[in-house]
Amino acid sequence: MKFDIVTIGTATRDVFIKSDNFHVDPDHHVIGGKGLVMALGVKIEIPEIFFSTGGGATNAAVTFARQGKKTGCIAVIGNDDSGHAVLNDLKKEKIYTGLMHQENEGTAFSLVIEPKSGERTVLVHRGVSEHLKPAIIKWEGLNAKWFYISSLAGNLALLKRIVAFAKDRKISIAYNPGGKELAQRDALIPLLKHINVLIVNREEAALITGIAFEKEKEIFQVWDKMSSGVNAMTDGQNGVLVSDGAHVYHAGIYSEKKMVDRTGAGDAFGSGFVASLIDAPSNIERAIRLGSANATAKVEGMGAKHGLLTREQFEQDKRWKNLMITKTPIH
Repeated sequence: MKFDIVTIGTATRDVFIKSDNFHVDPDHHVIGGKGLVMALGVKIEIPEIFFSTGGGATNAAVTFARQGKKTGCIAVIGNDDSGHAVLNDLKKEKIYTGLMHQENEGTAFSLVIEPKSGERTVLVHRGVSEHLKPAIIKWEGLNAKWFYISSLAGNLALLKRIVAFAKDRKISIAYNPGGKELAQRDALIPLLKHINVLIVNREEAALITGIAFEKEKEIFQVWDKMSSGVNAMTDGQNGVLVSDGAHVYHAGIYSEKKMVDRTGAGDAFGSGFVASLIDAPSNIERAIRLGSANATAKVEGMGAKHGLLTREQFEQDKRWKNLMITKTPIH
């Protein structure tokens, strides 16, 4: 089977709970100085509970499918209700699930606790999501134009295998690395020269390059030598900066109608950005607009897949037509 793109990474079951009985208080015992507080030894009413599926591979796959791409997904799930929920969500989007791998242990699970303040704490059970390894990938079925790689749980041996496979078959690679890969900076950097699109946040770009995060021009000058493709640096509410090797594009963000949940916003931007580049490789501005629009639509609802845009929604809604983007030479 020929795919436009195959996503590779994690799949999870997410549960969101909200209650006014959750509080945020100062706490010198924890990083950041604030802790989530709830009463001990009592029953707490949960007026809002929401179930969804997540994980970088499945979130990105939904964007690509809605953008009209023939999409496959590679991740490990359990043979349990959560794993079945993941498969059902993918099938609803007409994403090919024959590359997914099931095991008898539990699917990855996240419990997202949201107090009234809007902040959140996420309790994560990795489950089988970290069991992805070369031996269980159906390499013979990977006839694709693009790979989109999200977190690989620090498995650089798997990343090397994917890169070698892609290079041999002239498959383009987009990569949004996880923290465990970034923690192995010295081993990761040699692989970046094979990446066509690299997407990280500002702090991660500083870590990769060794340049202070506020020196964005210097970051891109070093980064472009490491990864000679398109490099995108997200910066939260400040927007995004993108280098094509010759210019740096800087864009803000679209106005949100209402901020409900930021879970999956990074996946929404990265997959939207790459989906546009597949269609128009040299049109960086359109890629920024689609990535930014996709992320904005996502945060306006609950769950990592909420609001991810179809091609028609992006092209026809006047809301996504204009985004201030500046372009400056990198040197």
